[in-house]
Amino acid sequence: MTTGSKIVLITGASSGIGEATARRLAADGHHVVLGARRTDRLSALAQEIRADGGHADHHELDVTDLGSMRAFADAAHDRHGRVDVLVNNAGVMPLSSLDQLRIDDWNRMIDVNLRGTLHGIAAVLPLMRARGTGHVVNVASTSAYRVDPTAAVYCATKYAVRALSEGLRQENTELRVTVVSPGYTRSELTDSGGDPNVRAAVRAAAEQLAIPASAVAGAIGYAIAQPAEVDVNELVVRPTAQS
Repeated sequence: MTTGSKIVLITGASSGIGEATARRLAADGHHVVLGARRTDRLSALAQEIRADGGHADHHELDVTDLGSMRAFADAAHDRHGRVDVLVNNAGVMPLSSLDQLRIDDWNRMIDVNLRGTLHGIAAVLPLMRARGTGHVVNVASTSAYRVDPTAAVYCATKYAVRALSEGLRQENTELRVTVVSPGYTRSELTDSGGDPNVRAAVRAAAEQLAIPASAVAGAIGYAIAQPAEVDVNELVVRPTAQS
């Protein structure tokens, strides 16, 4: 690895923003540790990164399970001696109006988007505090800044990610904390769950507006690349045409 390279853990790394971030950060010279449930995709991605001259390994990860998240972080720490950056990226977005009472979808968003982010913080914070340095990047959404019909619960989880990120930043003057909030982005976020009609509408809008996941990965790379004394707290990355 190059001088200044970092050990970067990425959740939800099997597709979309997580995959693009893994490729970008590996190309920047960092060692990426990929986590997701779909280990076949992780293995293929890690092999591609290594074939391109990068450094990557992977572990099965379920962010809704604190034990799984801790095992992911501890394995990286045991192998590399440190964890420099966590990119909390895993997320789901099954949209529907509240009156449909899709409570399983609500709980899934809470479990993955919010509880999963908290589990990531819980897993790496002791390791980073012990070294006196570290960087937590939480992927939120433009939905962390506005509420739309059919997205109330999703927005609530992303508002919460912003709030806990600010709390983490204020409580830890030696650690850097960044919130990256994408707008419409090409990913698998709308591929399952929620109201089928809403899902179709969101997909149609995304097809017209969406930016590539690599654009969000670039923002994450930018925040990580800043000097240790510079903390980029919030980045909003949306299509120019998105209102």
